[in-house]
Amino acid sequence: MDFLVGAEDDDGSRRGSRASSGRRGRRRRRRRNRGGFLAPMLAVIVLIGGLGAGGYYGYTWLREVTTPQDYAGEGSGEVVIEIKDGQTASDVAQTLEKQDVVKSARTFTGAVADAGKSSSLQPGEYRMRKQMSAASAVKLLDPSLRLLERVTLKEGLRLSDTLATLAKETGKPLKEFQQAAKNVKALGLPGYAKGRLEGYAFPATYDITPKMTPADILTAMVDRFNQTADKDGLVSAAKNLGHTPHEIMTIASIVQAESGKVEDMPKVARVIYNRLDGNRKLEMDSTVMYGLNKYGISATNADLQSKSPYNTYARLGLPPGPIANPGDHAIQAALDPAKGDWVWFVTTDPKRGITKFASTEAEFFQLKSEFEKNRAGG
Repeated sequence: MDFLVGAEDDDGSRRGSRASSGRRGRRRRRRRNRGGFLAPMLAVIVLIGGLGAGGYYGYTWLREVTTPQDYAGEGSGEVVIEIKDGQTASDVAQTLEKQDVVKSARTFTGAVADAGKSSSLQPGEYRMRKQMSAASAVKLLDPSLRLLERVTLKEGLRLSDTLATLAKETGKPLKEFQQAAKNVKALGLPGYAKGRLEGYAFPATYDITPKMTPADILTAMVDRFNQTADKDGLVSAAKNLGHTPHEIMTIASIVQAESGKVEDMPKVARVIYNRLDGNRKLEMDSTVMYGLNKYGISATNADLQSKSPYNTYARLGLPPGPIANPGDHAIQAALDPAKGDWVWFVTTDPKRGITKFASTEAEFFQLKSEFEKNRAGG
């Protein structure tokens, strides 16, 4: 008798095997799933750790790159730095970095901004040191520390005395000033100066930097004269007076030399015009002394025998050109003389600078006597 148990067992076995296999597969998939989750997590942890270490070193590197470098202390040695007209704080910073005064241009611009001096940097030359801290460099760029000689040239100085004063005050050779004075084309003299610097080296106070040459200094003086001439309307005013600008400057130089006080200048100018208009000789001691290269307020009889074209006792009209460098007051007096009929003046008291004016010869001799008395009295 056949039993079907075996067949059932076979089917059951097959079914049993498939079920068992399925369970094992699901267990393997669960194990694989657990492994697939952990691996990325471990990678993330490792990456984060790597980023942490790399981030620290990266931050350190970035900080070194982005933080401006600076020297410490006051520096050493010496270097002269020039700030040119129109330069900004950034321009100056580049110069300082290039000359190794500061470590970084950016550090300097930050320091000058912190000090509130970005807009107060002034053109000029400054003595600084190598490898200074930016803050120390800012302090040495104070305008009061500029390298310059402040030279004051008095009104009425002859050109020869002007050049000697400049040489003494600046320490530059006198011969260089004398040579520069001859090269008038380079000085910017106006055409009416007739190629002579005398009378056109304007007296004033000048700030002279170490890099300025004698030619630079004399050019600055001529520039100052040109500015004054423009301000006073010299060319047009001279024409209105019936004179050339050069003649006006010659008159102004005589006014400057002969006047004891500023308030006397318009009157002295009037005497000169009255004598010129009256076809009289000027008879000015100052012009005679200039022609002889001598100094003094009273020419001797021997001096009056001079053949110089500056001897206005012997020649009619004005001398060939200015006898000194007049200031603005004398120029204005020559352009706008006082009203009056005086034809003489005498500095009766040279010590006190007292000058008196006369319209007649009798008054003149009286004033001359007063002068002789004062001179004799010491």
